[in-house]
Amino acid sequence: MRGAASVPLYRLTGVRKSYGDRPALDLSSLEFREGTISLLTGPNGAGKSTLLQILAFLSPPTEGTVEYRGVPVDWRNGALLSLRREVTLLHQAPYLFDRCVFDNVAYGPRARGADDRATMRRVMESLEAVGLPGFERRAAKRLSGGERQRVALARALAVSPRVLLLDEPLSGVDKPSAAVIRGVIGALAAKGTTVVIATHDPIPLPGGGIVTFRLDEGRLVATEST
Repeated sequence: MRGAASVPLYRLTGVRKSYGDRPALDLSSLEFREGTISLLTGPNGAGKSTLLQILAFLSPPTEGTVEYRGVPVDWRNGALLSLRREVTLLHQAPYLFDRCVFDNVAYGPRARGADDRATMRRVMESLEAVGLPGFERRAAKRLSGGERQRVALARALAVSPRVLLLDEPLSGVDKPSAAVIRGVIGALAAKGTTVVIATHDPIPLPGGGIVTFRLDEGRLVATEST
């Protein structure tokens, strides 16, 4: 089990991100502790998705320093592969392959060299976790919106990420699927996985220890712990 350490998992200092002349993010200081759940809240354009892209090591800041596990991130492509293998970003409208559910969930383990037996175990465990046992041979593109979101979450779980980043995971999801997703998030944090969720509104989650960062126009305007 991964536990919270004295050194923050992420430490951002003087981080700014601009797209051309348009500033999207301006953070003087921000930290994320390991094994915690953090919510990024705020309106459209607040910088939530931009921050997730930085935390996923997919987009470097225009200025500033990002430390991961106490080490400044080297944003050269060759240095990022090992970091990206520890982090999974689940988009609001995740892309699923036009294949069966099993092949979608198995993609990550197979890409990382897992053998057939290990891949099968990870797929079955992940589908069980999201409440979709027996869905292995169903066509992914024929599932409901909530079921597709759960399959995408199972695909993320199958690679056992150290960090799970979620962009509006409950948007457009039916109530049963939303309840399952909330339960999965709570269970992950209890096992030491770090979870960061971008959402317009606070999400009720089981347990405590949740930190909410409210962003507005790219700046951190409030922090609350529960």
